[in-house]
Amino acid sequence: MRQFRQRAISSVTLVTFALFSVTARAAAPPPVEAEHGMVVTAQHLATDVGVDVLKNGGNAVDAAVAVGYALAVVYPTAGNIGGGGFMTIRMRDGKTDFLDFRERAPLAAKKDMYLDDKGNIVKGASTDGYLAVGVPGSVMGFETAREKYGTKSRQDLMAPAIRYAKEGFTLNQADAAELNENKAWLSRDPATAAIFTKADGKPFATGDKLTQPDLANALSGISDQGPDGFYKGPVANAIVKASQDKGGILANQDFEQYKVRELDPVKCNYRGYEIISSPPPSSGGVIICEILNVLEGYPLSYTGYASADTVHYMVEAMRYAYVDRNSALGDPDFVNNPISKLLDKAYAQKIRDSISPYKAGVSKDLMPKGLGESHETTHYSIIDNDGNAVAV
Repeated sequence: MRQFRQRAISSVTLVTFALFSVTARAAAPPPVEAEHGMVVTAQHLATDVGVDVLKNGGNAVDAAVAVGYALAVVYPTAGNIGGGGFMTIRMRDGKTDFLDFRERAPLAAKKDMYLDDKGNIVKGASTDGYLAVGVPGSVMGFETAREKYGTKSRQDLMAPAIRYAKEGFTLNQADAAELNENKAWLSRDPATAAIFTKADGKPFATGDKLTQPDLANALSGISDQGPDGFYKGPVANAIVKASQDKGGILANQDFEQYKVRELDPVKCNYRGYEIISSPPPSSGGVIICEILNVLEGYPLSYTGYASADTVHYMVEAMRYAYVDRNSALGDPDFVNNPISKLLDKAYAQKIRDSISPYKAGVSKDLMPKGLGESHETTHYSIIDNDGNAVAV
């Protein structure tokens, strides 16, 4: 088996099960063909973990779980067990599923918790500090996926992550650069500084080894006890105590009541191909389908790859779709998402009617200035030899 390895990637955008674009700190290696499966992640060691699972008979979901835990160790910028994620699944028999295991607000959260006594937003309160922390979902999400669709034991799938946390892993240039760039921020908390900065104050260098013994212990508890090893007992107690000591509102009940939400994936058709992707609260699947519906009306095979006309139509389709993303979509627990309207072919025609073939649109006339994806988000996709596919 041959695999696609991504090194030094700061942001990866995966749509359904295809890699559409990569923003890299350094030149990415060329694409690699594979006959029996594919693993695409933002960190080469995590990629290797996924490939090994496939080589040893695991399916795409097994590999996705192993990769998720490995990223929590070898890609600390975005891999996590203290956060959450989405998982889109398509099995070889055609069954599809979507697991929402994003972080959830603590039970004690209030709508005005980020406002001062005058009703003004407290800068940074929702993004920095213990009030900004949600109830983690990754561990429950990975275990839900493994139990429902996987074939390997939790212990087997978590062993590589535990080994890398306990014994350490060698930093490459991108790993070291990421830690060094965030040194000032990481140094604010003594516990974080003890792990992610060097005791002598010097910057990390290529070839240095990063060990995380506390994380190894937490992962070992999960491996032995399943989700109870994280959502109950010492780990949960320590998180809750740290939160309450520093003005947070996390409670043990928040951990004990966490549940994964299963939703139907978003599906659409583009020139005879079925697209399967993530539904709200993720906006990606709806917006990709909306973009494709708009582009379907243009002769892209005639205008040609990367031509001025093709790029123009793609940019304009994205421009209009992101107006809808920022104004119409949200968490289905709180927002009535107009998915049928946004995926209607007639709606795509109305957008095409508004696009000039000769002149670029003006973003500021359509929407507020958009935000790029944070470096704290990562994506990975896996397809196995049987045709099972997973995007996380």
